Amino acid sequence: MKDLSIYFQPLAIQAEYKTAQIGSFIDAHIDQFPDLDQPGCAIFEVPEYRGAQQPGFEQNIDFRAHFYALHPEVNWNKKVYDLGTILPGASIEDTYFAVASVVAELVKNNIVPIIVGGSQDLTMALYLGYEQLEQLVNTCSVDRGLDIGEPHTELDSGNFLSHIITRRPCYLFNHAAVGFQQPFADAGAHELFEKLFFDICRLGEFNQDFRKAEPHLRNADIISVDLQSIKASDLGSNNGAPNGFTAAQFCQITKYAGIADKVSCIGFFNEQKLTPIGTALLAEGIWYFLQGYFARVADFPFGSKADYTKFSVFMDEVNRTLIFYKSNKSARWWMEVPYPPQSGSKYERHHMVPCDKEDYDAAMKNELPDLWWKTYQKLG
Repeated sequence: MKDLSIYFQPLAIQAEYKTAQIGSFIDAHIDQFPDLDQPGCAIFEVPEYRGAQQPGFEQNIDFRAHFYALHPEVNWNKKVYDLGTILPGASIEDTYFAVASVVAELVKNNIVPIIVGGSQDLTMALYLGYEQLEQLVNTCSVDRGLDIGEPHTELDSGNFLSHIITRRPCYLFNHAAVGFQQPFADAGAHELFEKLFFDICRLGEFNQDFRKAEPHLRNADIISVDLQSIKASDLGSNNGAPNGFTAAQFCQITKYAGIADKVSCIGFFNEQKLTPIGTALLAEGIWYFLQGYFARVADFPFGSKADYTKFSVFMDEVNRTLIFYKSNKSARWWMEVPYPPQSGSKYERHHMVPCDKEDYDAAMKNELPDLWWKTYQKLG
């Protein structure tokens, strides 16, 4: 592995922690940089705010004081690293480069980066890490808005998605927005989302059934969490909105993200003006992601399908047989979407689409699942 220590400032932690607390369990960059020789998760902080839509604001939150005092579970049998802090570079592009280089090296070595920002434009830096690996990816934002903005304006926390889409070559296959609230996006942005066949799980849908978000999280490589998607009263913030995820829902989301075998990077952003309550909630969100990560059962259906139950449904509408798979390990569902043979292995990771039983039930009623159609359009 490349030497990543050149990008990081060490931690200045004076507190002592009991053997049953994360502070004594984690491999932290205090006296020396961790030896990243084993798979696991690596936490680091990037206090870069120059791309915020409200520039000029900086905050130095101490989420570690809360996080290190929590207790790991007995099944946490892989390494958890804390690499320290990537300080903002001379230019914001320098910061993006440093973050992208770290993300690429960690992902390549089966270590899941957990980034605490900074503003949400740092999602671009996460994407650039996968661009270095030349890997086609899916992204998912946990956000009240769509962050698509205008591509011809300077990159910021409200338009990073349009800048990702317009890069060439483009390695983005799909994007999903979880927690969307209509008042926070104009009609044009929503229409563009539809034209690009991107996925949306609205806050109202999530509130009716929190499992609606799970397939979108399971389908992502990169998850970008806007902490302002949490309702202000639960976040303990004067800078949020009256509606949003509750604290408990936020932790459900991060646990789902951790369980997802495909998720290999997550970032928590826009933590401006967090109170101690909000900072503690961020620490708990990281904890629940780790709980999910250590509970992974490796049931994403690559290769052999011996551990899955196969269901075939003929659809008159498209004159095709839709194939569904149900995992015998976790009871989670996927559907298979065909892609052109000339594409080779390019779409191998993307034609098995996470879904839920409702998609299978819809197919049984001769109703073509919307998720199948969107994916088929992108694969074609």
